[in-house]
Amino acid sequence: MGGQSLTGGELAFLARISRPTASEHLTKLVAARLIAVTRKRRYCYYRIASSLVAQMLESMKAVAAIEVPPRHTPRSSQAEALRFARTCYDHLADRLGVAIADALVARGCVILSAEGGEVTDAGLRFLLAFGLDLGSRSKRIFCRPCLDWSERRYHIAGLVGTHLWRRCEELNWLVRGRDSRTVRVTSAGRAGLHEVFGLDLAQLEQIQPPQPDSLLTFHGASVPSFHQVASRRARNDQMAKGSF
Repeated sequence: MGGQSLTGGELAFLARISRPTASEHLTKLVAARLIAVTRKRRYCYYRIASSLVAQMLESMKAVAAIEVPPRHTPRSSQAEALRFARTCYDHLADRLGVAIADALVARGCVILSAEGGEVTDAGLRFLLAFGLDLGSRSKRIFCRPCLDWSERRYHIAGLVGTHLWRRCEELNWLVRGRDSRTVRVTSAGRAGLHEVFGLDLAQLEQIQPPQPDSLLTFHGASVPSFHQVASRRARNDQMAKGSF
């Protein structure tokens, strides 16, 4: 999901499984056209086949985060870094990605909803002034909301999301982690993100991830959690029985 191409051995190491097991799974995924393989000399490099496959995987994670009671996992510095900023295939996600989306929505630059995403005229001028190359021809969706599985809110995907991430990389505001999807904000990035998007990184770093029983919000829309839905349904069933 980081957008890189990795060898079978690297994927086996990251998944903590044996190489033969990884090879068996990779063969099936290639046959199903979910991942693509490039052969270079003695090595085979695997990557997610397309942005549509990446979108499907992120959607599955989002559903699992909302509908399935979470297991306890010990907090670690790597997990905290991943929750703060990471790549979601070819665009920026997690707390930082959601914060940028919030800033653009608040300024009237983009409109995000369950039906899709839209860049306003003012937003197009803002993004072009920021240095995004949005004039290139592409078959990709121009702007779409992507539900963040950890923050449970929208960040920006599509062509706009990709170019936002690339522009921040070009400016050396954001640096990709070497062996993970984590993204580090540089000192220049802290100043630039505050100047351009009005983001207070110190405040953003203090935000706690949403709790399993908390109300899930998607840019103003409130969505009940799994446990809230279950308890409400139980109360409704009990009320229905008592009415007869």
